[in-house]
Amino acid sequence: MNTPLLPSLREKKRYLAFEVISKRKIRDFSSASRAIGNACLRFLGELEGGKAGINILPEKYNSEKQTGLIRVQNKYTDHLKAALMFVKEIDGEEVIVRSTGVSGILKKAQTKYLS
Repeated sequence: MNTPLLPSLREKKRYLAFEVISKRKIRDFSSASRAIGNACLRFLGELEGGKAGINILPEKYNSEKQTGLIRVQNKYTDHLKAALMFVKEIDGEEVIVRSTGVSGILKKAQTKYLS
């Protein structure tokens, strides 16, 4: 019988808002996601990456502003910020990916950091 975990036993998550800075617009979410995912994998490795639970949210990516949200386990927010520094190019275009803020609540991360 599966019983749900008590809230005190669940892993706590954070939402990290990020911005892609480039000369040309990066409209394709999948290529941006792949570049960020590969940088996280290189920096953290498979074991730590799995523990971090990094999930780039496709429905929160704004291709006009080049901003988005990444869900991560709360103990790995600094690791994720460090991994974002290693994203140097997306689709052959030189880019800088910087974090703009972190929140524990999805709605607050959206309104405060993405608008």
